[in-house]
Amino acid sequence: MKRWMVAAAMAASMASGAALAQATAVTVYKSPTCGCCGKWVEHMKANGFQVKTIEQADIAPVKAKLGVPGKLGSCHTAVIDGYVIEGHVPAADIRRLLRERPKLAGLSAPGMPQSAPGMDVNSRDRYDVVAFDAKGQTTVFARH
Repeated sequence: MKRWMVAAAMAASMASGAALAQATAVTVYKSPTCGCCGKWVEHMKANGFQVKTIEQADIAPVKAKLGVPGKLGSCHTAVIDGYVIEGHVPAADIRRLLRERPKLAGLSAPGMPQSAPGMDVNSRDRYDVVAFDAKGQTTVFARH
């Protein structure tokens, strides 16, 4: 394959990823006093997503309604194109989810991993992003 063809394919791939992010709205449910949630929202915006934030003191009812398994809970919950995103999931993982469209309920970065986007406390803290289905079954989606 010629170099210009490879370059064109790479450019098209990157452009389609940016267009996907820009065309996709994210609704984030978070506490009005949580700073790390606000930083995750900024991470999402910086990666081209359109973010709508709904602040409420207690988001436990939102998590329950959306079917987030208790063991996967974190500080904020988002909804994007039919998927639930729980916690500090990196934008790149969300792009992959939207590109691959697996039969899942969503993704979670359980707890509050110290090196996850929005936390940025300890860059050496390893964590998993976990996929979950409507029955609460989980698998590792990505390792960071």
